[in-house]
Amino acid sequence: MNNEPTANILAPSAKNARLAAVIDIGASAIRMEIAEIGENGELRTLEQLRQGCHLGKDTFTKNRIQQSTIQECVEILQGFRRVMEEYGITQPEQIRAVATSSVREAENRDTFLDRIYIGTRINVRAIDEAEESRLTYMAAQGVVESEPGLKDGNVLVVDVGGGSTEILLVQNGQVTFSDSYRLGSLRMREMLESQRAPSERVRTILGQHIQRMVEQITRNVPVSEVTAMVAMSGDSRFAAAHLFPDWVHARAAHVEYKAFVGFVDKVLPLSAERIASKYRISFQEAETVGPALLVYMQIARAFKAGSIIIPKASLRDGLLKEMTLAGFWTGSFVQQVIHAALALGDKYRIDRKHARHVADLCLKLFHELQPVHQLDKRHELLLEVAALLHEVGGFISSRSHHKHSMYLILNSDLFGLTRNDMTLIALVARYHRRAMPSPTHPEYTSLDRDNRIAVSKMAAILRVADAMDRNHVQQLSDLTFAREPGQFIITVRGVEDLTIERMAMKEKGAMFEEVYGIPVVLREERAQTGGPADER
Repeated sequence: MNNEPTANILAPSAKNARLAAVIDIGASAIRMEIAEIGENGELRTLEQLRQGCHLGKDTFTKNRIQQSTIQECVEILQGFRRVMEEYGITQPEQIRAVATSSVREAENRDTFLDRIYIGTRINVRAIDEAEESRLTYMAAQGVVESEPGLKDGNVLVVDVGGGSTEILLVQNGQVTFSDSYRLGSLRMREMLESQRAPSERVRTILGQHIQRMVEQITRNVPVSEVTAMVAMSGDSRFAAAHLFPDWVHARAAHVEYKAFVGFVDKVLPLSAERIASKYRISFQEAETVGPALLVYMQIARAFKAGSIIIPKASLRDGLLKEMTLAGFWTGSFVQQVIHAALALGDKYRIDRKHARHVADLCLKLFHELQPVHQLDKRHELLLEVAALLHEVGGFISSRSHHKHSMYLILNSDLFGLTRNDMTLIALVARYHRRAMPSPTHPEYTSLDRDNRIAVSKMAAILRVADAMDRNHVQQLSDLTFAREPGQFIITVRGVEDLTIERMAMKEKGAMFEEVYGIPVVLREERAQTGGPADER
């Protein structure tokens, strides 16, 4: 195998353009894309490189990555590093490198990632399923929003990888469902080889295995029929190249379901060797084509998708888009997460008006206290979600509902949020009442110091916000804040009696005083008199 890629160097076309490299370490190949990011966020691809590897074979059969495979990956990435340097890409902030299921699931994942960093100085992150789904959506977003009929319909975005399949349901432009399934093309290929399935039985065995997983998917996805299915992967792009006449120049291929089925029927009976020879692709690519296309076909059939849209975009496009936005905590992304959080809250019958009001109060407090807590946009979103979901535990029982809230959030998924994000949200919700963080709480003590402090800061704000809507009537909205020596003053306009809120603040304000060093004081300022009332 040639591990010495060469670059046909293209110079940046704009004076203020930035150069970036994104790397995707998958089950059967490592891919890199080098691009130019223009002043207005436009992208121009300069170089695309691909090298086959055996990560999936190792992980899906032995649960760990062999030393020979680790060395193989180091050498591939050393070659990629040399190409990056030829382009002048040398700074860490110019590079994003991620690994998916074949590294994520390996017992020696950390050893692999450390060895890659030592050998190449490339910091690779093994992303979890939630982040993979988010990047998949960011890659598909342009097609979903621009294709006629998709923006206002039900669109199923499906990415069949070597080890897992990502499923996202986009309804009227909002992600309403996302999940990951252990249904991967290479994983299935390794399963067949381990069972030594005869060639004439391959399609039947694969079909039965896929059907069981598709039945689970149909039970989880909240619609039975979709406008179209968007297929994201190299295997689907392989099909598009042979089914769509203008594939070279098109942004995306539109393939009728019947035509797709016909192509699958041609490919599936062929051995990997025959596919590689007939279609002039590598053996490693040929191994995954049949199983992946069969997954797409059966999912499309299950959801009655008359057409399959195959964009040229990939997970690497999602990474590049993230870099153009200087991160992903944008308004659009935040709204997607909030929509998903409210949908989860509705599932557990939250008082939505109370939840939304408490969240709004949290945001006001967060902004006012930013110079003190110094938390970032990510924490702002996590606090908002925790506020929206702080009472979901009441679905189980009103007694100790804060603990039930933590349990439900820990065992739920929200689009775009990682397991670590969900853990922080769950803990903030857990501490909105009663006991404060303690060394006897395992979920809290498992966090590192920075995250423990962040949880305490956010939970203290949530307690104050929740106390201000103790009656669930949303009467405290017109607020001003002042930090005076020895106290944090919240002045409320248009409310004559704060007795109940003060009682709640006395009960819940201790954590705020402990974390921020000052007590919270509520004052009335009656709009009709224009003067502050005496505190009672």
